[in-house]
Amino acid sequence: MDIPPVETDPSRIRLVVSATGARKPQPCHAASCATVLLLALLLLGSSGAHAAPKEQEAQADSKEQMRSLDEQVQEIKSEVLGISAELGRLEEKLLYPSNTQVALFVSLPEGDSSRLDSVRIQIDGQLVAHHIYSFKELEALQKGGVQRIYTGNVTTGAHQLEVTVAGKLASGNDFAGIQSFGFEKQVEPKLIGLELAGQASGDASIQLGGL
Repeated sequence: MDIPPVETDPSRIRLVVSATGARKPQPCHAASCATVLLLALLLLGSSGAHAAPKEQEAQADSKEQMRSLDEQVQEIKSEVLGISAELGRLEEKLLYPSNTQVALFVSLPEGDSSRLDSVRIQIDGQLVAHHIYSFKELEALQKGGVQRIYTGNVTTGAHQLEVTVAGKLASGNDFAGIQSFGFEKQVEPKLIGLELAGQASGDASIQLGGL
């Protein structure tokens, strides 16, 4: 059996058929290898370019879902607050029916610079409210705020209200005062406003009014 001659130039090596008929791999040229490598890199880059938009889209969807969840939580909070306020109104109606309800409110006259320390209130000789004021509460009153100091029940008819106040004037002198008022309770709720002020003489001024 004749043996074919062997090529000695590596760039021209061909497949050599062995006695068994198997083919041996042919080494590629340098230019062909470079082309294959370039194609592989282009394919990898293309797959990465496609993956990036998908990842960004997934992140956008996740952010949108979070925003939607936050909006739902805020809506639930608003509904809970609304339900709580409605329950509070219903509870007040049950505890203090309109035909027996009386409510007392405290305020300070505009521009009053005295410091209100405490208020004590009695209705028909019974203590119903005693409040000592913090700095923040006093500041709110001085800015025009109104405090509901008491809500309770009284029968229809005539009643006696006694108010005692204590505090300090802008000069630093103490002031105190006590005053009694009569009021009439009708079938509808009774709302009473108490305007408190310190006088230069050291006596408190207490004005009674309706709301």
